Amino acid sequence: MTTTYAAKVAAGALAALLVLAGCSSKAKDDNEDKGAAGGVKTGDGISGKTITLGVLTDMTGVYATLGKSVTQAQQLYVKQLNADGGVCGYKVALTVRDHGYDPQKAVAGYTELEPKVLGFTQFIGSPFVAAVKQRIDGQDKGLVLPQAWSASLLGSPYIRVIGTTYDIETINAVDFLMKEKGIKKGDKIGHVYFEGDYGENALVGSKHIAKEAGLTVVEQKIKPTDNDMTAQVAALKKAGVKAVVISAGPRQAASLVGVAAAGGFNVPIIGNNSAFAPQLLATQAGPALMKNYYVANPSLPIGADTPGAKKLVADYKKAYPKDALDNGVVAGWTAVYTFGEALKKACESKDLTREGVDKALLTINSLDTGFGISQDFTDPNAPSSKQSVILQPDKSVTGGMKVVRDAEASDVATAYTPSA
Repeated sequence: MTTTYAAKVAAGALAALLVLAGCSSKAKDDNEDKGAAGGVKTGDGISGKTITLGVLTDMTGVYATLGKSVTQAQQLYVKQLNADGGVCGYKVALTVRDHGYDPQKAVAGYTELEPKVLGFTQFIGSPFVAAVKQRIDGQDKGLVLPQAWSASLLGSPYIRVIGTTYDIETINAVDFLMKEKGIKKGDKIGHVYFEGDYGENALVGSKHIAKEAGLTVVEQKIKPTDNDMTAQVAALKKAGVKAVVISAGPRQAASLVGVAAAGGFNVPIIGNNSAFAPQLLATQAGPALMKNYYVANPSLPIGADTPGAKKLVADYKKAYPKDALDNGVVAGWTAVYTFGEALKKACESKDLTREGVDKALLTINSLDTGFGISQDFTDPNAPSSKQSVILQPDKSVTGGMKVVRDAEASDVATAYTPSA
C-alpha cells in the first residue's frame, strides 16, 4: 500500500473525485460509430474482428491478492471463449488497468478505457464505481459488472451487482451468528467497518437485523489504511460484545482475529466476502482464523464439490501453476461468465452494441455459473441473489475455505429491500 494511496483516500480527495466524475471529455451521439457486420449491429468497443472489454482492478493496493485472482480468472475465461470460436465470429480481448485502490487512478482508468471498450467485466471498489455512476447511466451506457456489492450501485440497468449486496450479506452473517453461535436478544455485537460505501452499506445491514432481533450494534469505523486493530479489539472487549462483524479487507480481518485471540477475547468473528484471503493462513493469525473466523460469501468457494468448481480448479492450476487458488477466482469467473452469456444472447439478437448487451442481460433470469447459487438479472433494482454461503478458513481444503452453512437467504434478508 503506497503513501500516495493513503493520502488520496482521504475524504477531501473523494469529494473532489465525485466532482470530476460528473464531467466527461466525450460528448457521444447515440448512433456514433454504429455499424453492422454480417447482419450483426456493432458499436463502441468493437473494431475489426475484436470485442474489447475493460478491467479496472487492484493489483497493488489493499485488495491486491483479490485483484490478481479476479483478473487471471477472467483472462482464463476469455482464452477459453476464443478457443471455442469467440462470439459471433469476434474474438474477445481484455484491456487491464491497475488502479491500486487509488480514487484518482480509478476514475482516470475509467475515463481512458470507456471510449475504447464495449463494457467492463471488472471494476474493483464501490466508491469508485459510485463516482462514475452518473456518467455510466447518463451517457456511456456500457455494461459494468463491479467487484463491489454496495446497495448504492442498484437501480442502474448498466451497473449490475452479482450476488448479495453488503447489507443483505451482513444480515445473513448476523443470522448465522444467532442460529449457530448463540447470539440472542439483548446481546451486543461489534461491527468494525471501512468508511465509505462498502463498510457503511454493511452497517445498514447489521443495524437492520439488530433492530429486528433486539440486538445492539457497537460501531468501530476504520480507514482502509488502518492495519492494526488493537484499539478496536480493546473497545469492543470493554463494551462486552458477544460477536463481531468485520466489513474491511483481509489485512484488517487478520489483525482483528489475531489480536482478539492473543488477548483472550474469545468471540465469533464473521466478515463480508472481501475480508479474507487464504494467504493469511500462513501468517501468525492462521490458527486463530481457522478457529474463530467465518465469512459470508455470495457463492460456494473455489474448493466446492461441483463439476464447475472442479473444472475451474484444474484449468486455473494449469494456466497459473504458481498462484494460489482463492475465492477471487470464483468472483472473477462468475462476472466474466455472466458478461459472456450476455454477449452470446446479444449475438443471437444480432445486436452487439452496448444497448444490445444491456438488454440481453435483462433477459437472464436463472444463470448457473457452477458455484451453487442461481443468478437473476431481470431487475436492475435488486441484486442478482439474496443468498449467502457461510465459510470458515481451513488450510486443508482447496482455496482455504470450507462450507459451514449452505446457500441460504435468512427470513430477515428475504423480507428486506435494499435502498440504492
